[in-house]
Amino acid sequence: MTMNNESTDIAIIGAGPSGAIASALLKARGYDVVIVEKQLFPRFSIGESLLPQCMEFVEEAGMLDAVLAAGFQHKNGAAFRCGDKSTDFDFREKFTSGPGTTFQVQRAQFDHVLAQQAELAGVDVRYQHGLKDIAFNDDAVSLTVEKNDGDVYTLDAKFVLDASGFGRVLPRLLDLEAPSDFPVRCSVFTHIQDGIDCPDYDRDKILITIHPVHTDVWYWLIPFADGRCSVGVVADKKYFPDSDLSSEEIIKKFIAEAPELNTLLNDAVFDTPVQQLSGYSSNVKSLWGDRFALLGNAGEFLDPVFSSGVTIAMKSASLSAPLIDRQLQGEAVNWETEYAIPLKRGVDAFRAYVESWYEGGFQDVIFASVQSDTVREMICSILAGYAWDEDNPFVAHPSRRLNNLVELCRF
Repeated sequence: MTMNNESTDIAIIGAGPSGAIASALLKARGYDVVIVEKQLFPRFSIGESLLPQCMEFVEEAGMLDAVLAAGFQHKNGAAFRCGDKSTDFDFREKFTSGPGTTFQVQRAQFDHVLAQQAELAGVDVRYQHGLKDIAFNDDAVSLTVEKNDGDVYTLDAKFVLDASGFGRVLPRLLDLEAPSDFPVRCSVFTHIQDGIDCPDYDRDKILITIHPVHTDVWYWLIPFADGRCSVGVVADKKYFPDSDLSSEEIIKKFIAEAPELNTLLNDAVFDTPVQQLSGYSSNVKSLWGDRFALLGNAGEFLDPVFSSGVTIAMKSASLSAPLIDRQLQGEAVNWETEYAIPLKRGVDAFRAYVESWYEGGFQDVIFASVQSDTVREMICSILAGYAWDEDNPFVAHPSRRLNNLVELCRF
């Protein structure tokens, strides 16, 4: 069979947030951009509680007005609960300048809004086109693409971005995958009609509930604007029942073990199939290579606990676009020092808090009876997504600063 041959300046694998934003940034610089997206949008995706830092990247890509007009649930912070202990973080009360509010979104709609904005900017978004193979030739990177109807064509590009998220297309094709150093954890989640009628419940915040016995088990409750919520539980696989329980029975069993959450969701209607994910933490040997780079979850995914995934994805898009521009203009670009290392600084800041969360240290910090307002604002900045602000001591030296703080809280 003879395949059609096409060409573009930049090919992007995946039309999610990192792909859409990177495409718009590159299109604004005058490049022809093609996105190949295996699925048809709108489509379900997890990762629904954005962080305020995201809004800067959305605005940079020229998509802010569309997001503001979409009617998503306003978000101004995060609430943490464990038995009779509780604390709230208002993201407007942070150390780092920048937006202090954002949205809690059904990703099907949110991702579609961003992709549509990319199309309006002139990006060629091709749904139900999946990458089958890739070859690096002297004059082009050749992508073999298969349409949903089985037709195959070749797309030649000068540069390729992998924004495929958990699909991790290039890491699989190029043998870039590396084991994560996080334990294998499982998540069970769904969307519900929440039926919440509680005057103390704040729909402007994500609610993180900690299991009353197993403090490394936690739940998210993300309210949407239409009386619905995303609810999920994350736990080491050892906590999951070894039985014939259905996914819905499993999540209801976990919720029943958290009395406050169980009461809050007393009138909830489980009307959407419950899904499971396990072993989702991932890593790669390198975030870049010969005429390609990995964005967001295609490179590394930590853990859902602080909702960092979309923020890291958008940050990677913002970092990569000017570097691609420079490279295609003939300049030398050091992708390790100008992309991988800067991106990892923020990822490592998030990592310190994820690790401390599961070890219990960061939980001791946020529930401490005596807290410094200044330190709280610095931590709030990280929880709001500003993990690349090295003027914040808790970003510049995340593990050391946090460990010292844990020791003080435990003293």
